[in-house]
Amino acid sequence: MNIFQKKPKWIKVKLPINKNYHKLQNLVSLHKLNTICQSGSCPNIGECWDKGVATFMILGNICTRSCRFCGVKTGKPKKVDWEEPKKVAKSIQILNVRHAVLTSVNRDDLIDLGSSIWVKTIQKVRYLNPKITIEALIPDFKGEEKIIDKIINVQPEVISHNIETISRLTKKIRIQAKYDRSLKVLQYIKEKNKNIRTKTGIMLGLGETKSEIIQTMKDIRKSKVDILTIGQYLQPSLKHYSVRFFVIPEEFKELKDIGLKMGFKYVESGPLVRSSYHAEKHVK
Repeated sequence: MNIFQKKPKWIKVKLPINKNYHKLQNLVSLHKLNTICQSGSCPNIGECWDKGVATFMILGNICTRSCRFCGVKTGKPKKVDWEEPKKVAKSIQILNVRHAVLTSVNRDDLIDLGSSIWVKTIQKVRYLNPKITIEALIPDFKGEEKIIDKIINVQPEVISHNIETISRLTKKIRIQAKYDRSLKVLQYIKEKNKNIRTKTGIMLGLGETKSEIIQTMKDIRKSKVDILTIGQYLQPSLKHYSVRFFVIPEEFKELKDIGLKMGFKYVESGPLVRSSYHAEKHVK
């Protein structure tokens, strides 16, 4: 992989200038909602919010885990807001969203790991928006199958869980997570309901080699995952893990071609691709 000391010219972000961006921004503020777009410092926030598309983050904005790549706050979370499912569902209704992406922080402090709010949110979103399709971007729920079953049983069209990086770097980057556990979660979902599309994402630029990337893609495909996203890691702050290199667009294109040949239904691969990028296309 090619190494650059500064951000290359292809790392460009569209400025949020459309009225839809401000409409969504005001709605999120009004209902005191959280989005991974904001909390995770997503580079596509301008483009997506201009289109009226956002990934709503439930269970607050403070995570119990401390992944070294993630811009979301870590620490002791606040109490669960049981009105949150209704607020999220109503906001999606007002925005007339056709495909909703829901995600959450890790809530290892809760007995059910936050699964009750997950279920209620999906149910409420469907009740107020009968024609909607839903992607649930879930934590690993510590690999507990009974909890994962709760998400499977409310049948979002897509269930995604990001493996984030290669096996060798997982302990260093995703401190409380496990590479094999994430793969098992993804495989378990597909085995329990083959009609639900499964999805995962990986970041590049953390110090992995090309052969390690391809092996990770093989591991993911072996776990029967349908959709893969590949993007460039961008350091949220000086406190986070530093970018080791920037991958050129041509190499992202090559990885996409390799992934499609492996049998993935969709591969989104590019410098600014994130797990929810073009998510509305992945249910077709």
